[in-house]
Order: sequence, then C-alpha cells, then structure tokens
Amino acid sequence: MLVRFVASSRLPTEWGDFLMHGFEDPASNKEHVVLTMGDFDNGEPVLSRIHSECLTGDALFSLRCDCGNQLRTALQAIAEEGRGALFYLRQEGRGIGLLNKIKAYRLQDAGADTVEANERLGFGADMRDYSLLGPMFAHLGITSVDLMTNNPRKVMALSDLGIEVRQRLPIETSSNPHNEKYLRTKGAKLGHMFRAD
Repeated sequence: MLVRFVASSRLPTEWGDFLMHGFEDPASNKEHVVLTMGDFDNGEPVLSRIHSECLTGDALFSLRCDCGNQLRTALQAIAEEGRGALFYLRQEGRGIGLLNKIKAYRLQDAGADTVEANERLGFGADMRDYSLLGPMFAHLGITSVDLMTNNPRKVMALSDLGIEVRQRLPIETSSNPHNEKYLRTKGAKLGHMFRAD
C-alpha cells in the first residue's frame, strides 16, 4: 500500500508559520511529514528540501554531522522565499535506524568512516528509499522543484518519479573538527556535491 495522507495543521516556528502535512507508510509503519509555506497552484518550481531524519543532529545538536544545520538552513531559505516545501522522511541513519546508527558511531570512534561503518554492520552505504515521495508530491500538487541538496541521488530519485528538478541548490554549512572526516567521506564515497553545478 502506498504512503497516504492523514492530516494537516498549522506549525508556527521561529522562521514563520508553516503547514505540516502528515503521511503514513503502512509498509514500514513509519510516519513522515512535509512542511509547506505559500501557494503551489501556479505551477512554478517549488523551493524544496528532502531531509532524512537525524535525531542526533536535528534534535540533540550533534556536531558529528551537518544534518541539523542543513535542516535549519532549508527552513530559513523557504521562509525567506515565502514559498517552499521541506519533506521530512523518517529514515534515520541513511535508513539503518537509530540503534544501528549508534553502533555505526562506535565503529567510527574506532577509526571507520561513515560508509565503512554501515558496511561493517551489514548494510549498504545508503539504504534510504525515495520512491515513497511520489504520493506526497502528488498530494501537494508539486511537479517541479528547485532542490536544496548536495546529494545527486535525490535529484535522480525525483527525476525517476517524474518530478522536474529545475536546478540543484547546494546547502553549504560550516565544518567542525567532529564532522570534517564525515563531510569528506560524503564527497569522496557518496558523490555529494558541495558547490553549485
């Protein structure tokens, strides 16, 4: 069964008022949300971000990654534009889950990079599934985006779903001593692009 829409409500934030749309995925028993601002009826590309859940970075302020900074940067950009959508997918740890992510962190503490750690635990480097976005885009009536991402897989995934990616907008955040190796690995092994095309 496909991801299905459940309900919407207003979500006031420090960047302004968003609408929060809740979706459920019966296959995985996970719930996902999309935060939107503005009107999408004119068919113009929508400033968008696909953000996978990162409890440690988004809510616990971890310096091991750039996730929390990317989330805040995207919400601020949408607020400044006055129009946009942030898709928040419950795919923690590139899809391996929170507890396995903690195990991966332990391997990283012993010297593995983020890709090596996932692979030593028996997972692929990136287990996220972006096909579940199709029903969300359809529900919101979004067919074209300006996508805030460093990850080329997200561009390809949207194209595969028939969503036009008019342009990719890199999300650049500052590095720190705790995430420098992580960021280098994302570029070298996962193909992330930190500059504009």
